[in-house]
Amino acid sequence: MELLRRYPGNPVVQASDVPYECNTIFNAGVTTWKDETLLLLRVEDRIGYSHLTVATSKDGLTDWNIRDEPLMTPGLPEFPYEAFGVEDARITYVQETGDYLIAYTAYSFLGAGVALARTRDWQTVERLGLIFPPNNKDACVFPRKINGMWVMLHRPVSGDAEHMWLAYSPDLHHWGHHRYVLLEASGPRWDAARIGAGTVPVETEEGWLIFYHGVKYLAGSPIYRAGAALLDRERPDRVIARLPYWVLSPRESYEVNGDAPNVVFPTGTVQNGDELYVYYGAADSRVCLATVSIAEILEALMRDGRPPLYC
Repeated sequence: MELLRRYPGNPVVQASDVPYECNTIFNAGVTTWKDETLLLLRVEDRIGYSHLTVATSKDGLTDWNIRDEPLMTPGLPEFPYEAFGVEDARITYVQETGDYLIAYTAYSFLGAGVALARTRDWQTVERLGLIFPPNNKDACVFPRKINGMWVMLHRPVSGDAEHMWLAYSPDLHHWGHHRYVLLEASGPRWDAARIGAGTVPVETEEGWLIFYHGVKYLAGSPIYRAGAALLDRERPDRVIARLPYWVLSPRESYEVNGDAPNVVFPTGTVQNGDELYVYYGAADSRVCLATVSIAEILEALMRDGRPPLYC
């Protein structure tokens, strides 16, 4: 049995729910805002460019209020690195400052890079600019400073290697002190072709809980699954445990069929006591939800996890 359990009402949001014309929606950033669940939807228009639009719900399941105008569109001419779109946001609420940090992919003719923005009201956004140049993506910021430094997960591309790295910053503008944290697997394993950060790390007593995506090629076609790992609270470059098996794999029709078939792509969580709502993109065509007990996933990691896998 997979550890993540699908919400029976999936998908929770799809293109037909958007109050303006678009091709598809998927890979939403996730947070809470004024006692509501907030999704920052990646919306792809019928030309092929992506922008980011806010959707809110009282219960995080139904009755989504989707704005009729995007929050973020490609920021030309001031931000040429976004010329082809803004994509795949991850949202981190920073209690210390009251800011919501938005790490997103800035896509242009130069490739995909990592950019950072922040907001407090979800009406206006301050762009902090390009953080990592192409090719790099799948970035998210930890929700608190660690040893006085901001910490970000990201996924640079070097040849055929696509591993997960950490970077540190004193001010959210200057990033360095890079460390690899999770390596793609090898051989026939489910995450041997590519991995990348999924959800913003969740702090638990055992460590930072993360869900990530892993890719394997079957008959030349990629299949995206979700995995889980646990990082040390004060040394997040140290892997405590990583599950050798996936926690969610494409199976339902809404995950198997779409613009990118056979994809589950976790992008954010909302915590309610011991339960985590894990939101994920499905087949690059809709946003779905799965749930898991924090105690259950931690028990699995401590029982079955192997520190660190595939190094």
